[in-house]
Amino acid sequence: MTAATLLAWIAMVIIAQVGLGILFAMRARQRGVALLVASRDRVAAWPGLRQFRIASRTLEDPSGSQCSFQLVPVDGIALPAFSPGQFLTLVVPMPAEPLDAVADLPPERLTRCYSLSDAPHPDAYRITVKRAMAPRSSPDAAPGRVSGFLHAHALVDMTLEVRAPSGQFVLSADATRPVVLVGGGIGITPLLSMLTWSLANHPERPVQLFYGVRSSADHAFASVLADLAAAHPMFDLHMVYSAPTPDDVAGRDYRHRGVITLALLASHVRDPQSQYFVCGPPAMMAVIVPGIAAAGVAVADVHFEAFGPASVRRDAPVLAVGASPFDVRFLSAGRTIPWDVTMPTLLDFAESNGITIAAGCRSGSCGTCETRIMEGSVTYPVVPSYAVTSGFCLPCVGVPASALVLDA
Repeated sequence: MTAATLLAWIAMVIIAQVGLGILFAMRARQRGVALLVASRDRVAAWPGLRQFRIASRTLEDPSGSQCSFQLVPVDGIALPAFSPGQFLTLVVPMPAEPLDAVADLPPERLTRCYSLSDAPHPDAYRITVKRAMAPRSSPDAAPGRVSGFLHAHALVDMTLEVRAPSGQFVLSADATRPVVLVGGGIGITPLLSMLTWSLANHPERPVQLFYGVRSSADHAFASVLADLAAAHPMFDLHMVYSAPTPDDVAGRDYRHRGVITLALLASHVRDPQSQYFVCGPPAMMAVIVPGIAAAGVAVADVHFEAFGPASVRRDAPVLAVGASPFDVRFLSAGRTIPWDVTMPTLLDFAESNGITIAAGCRSGSCGTCETRIMEGSVTYPVVPSYAVTSGFCLPCVGVPASALVLDA
């Protein structure tokens, strides 16, 4: 890539950032309804929830912030294969807070989604969970309840209820195309699943991984990645540390200092025909994803997921269709409430009014919040990847297009 092309690439990303939501919609439309329905049938390995037992747990980084859980089915029946990059939806029995509250109080059942972090195996699934702490910018904010509980209290032999693997962020089966994986922080989990599967099944396929963390303390799967790079000549590993410690050594612990940038990718991506799979924090996604597209990579070759399904939020207000106010009725809750156009989604609107709707990914991927529409219609500012059943909606990404009655 010439210097002129690189400069044009970097300049275009400023404009391209505003197109991130458009890119979501374009990509979903390109898949087509038939593909979405077929995918839904393919991943529905078992209906509803299935009991899994924690067989082992492993801390994956020196700081202890990322923990892997090996899950085996209680019924002992072999597990269906999943597509590398997909996630599991877990229902976690959370005890009352504080943990020493009244013993006979039933546990609260919370739903969360976590990426599968290994290649498919018939006897077990592995997820990796990052303990969600209060952000540095808001130290008084509450830490993640479920991730904190899993780290502290989800011990070997504990049982969890699990839905079948799901999600559209999956590795392409076309082994003739080179792959570029770009991950930040816990975003490594679906990429590691893609990487291990690809190297095991198509070792001749060129794969490059750009993985950004702060330092060796946050470097998950360090020995695993190093061993894979040593064993597979077609795997090119680029570790990027933004704040290496005095003990971190360039060339040994990391390859690049700083953050993953478009310039870094332009300098090191080997094949312009590569397919890109990007997963990481929003700040990284807002630059990398539209920047790749602005550089001329086909929309169909740019696949992305922001830090795993459970973290994707749309906090910008979305104006509902229609010029006049209208009501949203929640049948089960027995409440009718005027729609608030400052709310980003129906799920946010319900929760802000004390109405609970079970939800997992909060990004239109898992279908946990699927709710029957009794009257009216719902629109999606960003097209969900989950194939919504006719007559239902996904409140986590939908807004009302008219007066609405929901079975919630």
